[in-house]
Amino acid sequence: MKDKYIYALLWASTIVTAAILIFILGFVVLKGSSALSIEFLIDIPREGGEEGGIFPAILGTFYLVAVALVVAVPLGVGGALYLVEFQKENIITKIIRLGADTLNAVPSIIFGLFGFAFLVYYLKLGVCILSGGITLAFMVLPTILRTSEEALRAVPNWDKEGSYALGATKLQTIKNIVLPQSLSGIITGIVLSIGRAAGETAPIIFTAAILNPVLPESVFDPTMSLPSHLYTLVSESTPEKLTNAYGTALVLIILVLITTYSAMLFRKHFTRHVRR
Repeated sequence: MKDKYIYALLWASTIVTAAILIFILGFVVLKGSSALSIEFLIDIPREGGEEGGIFPAILGTFYLVAVALVVAVPLGVGGALYLVEFQKENIITKIIRLGADTLNAVPSIIFGLFGFAFLVYYLKLGVCILSGGITLAFMVLPTILRTSEEALRAVPNWDKEGSYALGATKLQTIKNIVLPQSLSGIITGIVLSIGRAAGETAPIIFTAAILNPVLPESVFDPTMSLPSHLYTLVSESTPEKLTNAYGTALVLIILVLITTYSAMLFRKHFTRHVRR
């Protein structure tokens, strides 16, 4: 009888979670679908966002996420490799993990303030894509580090020992055994990081965002982004801007879903390839 109650509770929790997700997605789709069109995706905003499209914001979001990944992925995966393969368990590894877990809990606006003070003013990078991307990289680095570490630790020791027995060096073992078997988990961390980086508003407003619909020519130019553009539209709250705001939110959700699904397909394909 007790098992039935537990099963019913788990089933109800699943249904409630799925219902909340469906409600949110359905609400955004219902409100935002009327704004979607080819012109909305490829045009620039006009009249403060009441007319035109969101192409500069889409492009800026891609640029910011790309810079964040270029910075965070090598550092996160490299740090995880150091913790798992090159450093024995000691006070240093505990401090690194504690620091990563602490950073993961820091509010995004604190990262934005840090990026504004350190990158924009102290390093004199200015408000630009590079400042925003590096700030986002600091935000997602703990996620990539911890998920990569767990993926690397999941590689069986006998596979690595077999590689060493055949005369392979540590670097050869990492390249041919450890990384291929752990890539699925590493990609999972990267996908989670993409979703977080693409949806952040506060750090971008502090470090990279502008209101003018100007296409950036380099990483040293400021840019629009979908979250900051959405915030601007909602804060002004005219009916026309609210329609475009829902459309912007819908595009952001679609882009994140496409990116996530593509990464999942790649992970599935690569996992099959490794098993063969």
